[in-house]
Amino acid sequence: MEITQIKLFIVLLYILSMIATSSIHAKDFKYCNKRKEYAVTVSAVEIIPDPIIKGKETSFVISAFTDKPLSEGEVVIGVAYFGWSVYSETGDLCANISCPIPAGDFTISYTQFLPTIAPPGSYTLTLKVKDGNQSELTCIKFDFSIGFFTSSEQPMDT
Repeated sequence: MEITQIKLFIVLLYILSMIATSSIHAKDFKYCNKRKEYAVTVSAVEIIPDPIIKGKETSFVISAFTDKPLSEGEVVIGVAYFGWSVYSETGDLCANISCPIPAGDFTISYTQFLPTIAPPGSYTLTLKVKDGNQSELTCIKFDFSIGFFTSSEQPMDT
């Protein structure tokens, strides 16, 4: 009887851990230049969903702070796969956020559809925010992984 209770307890812990890990998680990030004092400081990076699923949209949500209002600029995104550049994009900072951005906390959200042909493995995303004069306001890097399965595939039970 005691073994059955232990097994049940382990199953419940596993289910709780799966629920906890399927929710939104803050990702660790690093500034591109640790010695530089950036005008925009980043407090958190979230990936939704995490883990990323091929064939679905993925959102990267960056929580940040600025001392001065931002009236224009651009967001530069680069993605590397095992260190090799595989994707880059430059977009208007004000395309997804209302400008001018007042001084204080703000959030940048970037959504990308991940094709089903994306190879599984480790990726690094670099995000730079530049002002209208091309001055770098912030630059961060963070890692993420893409699994083997698409949204419609499930691992087979053995």
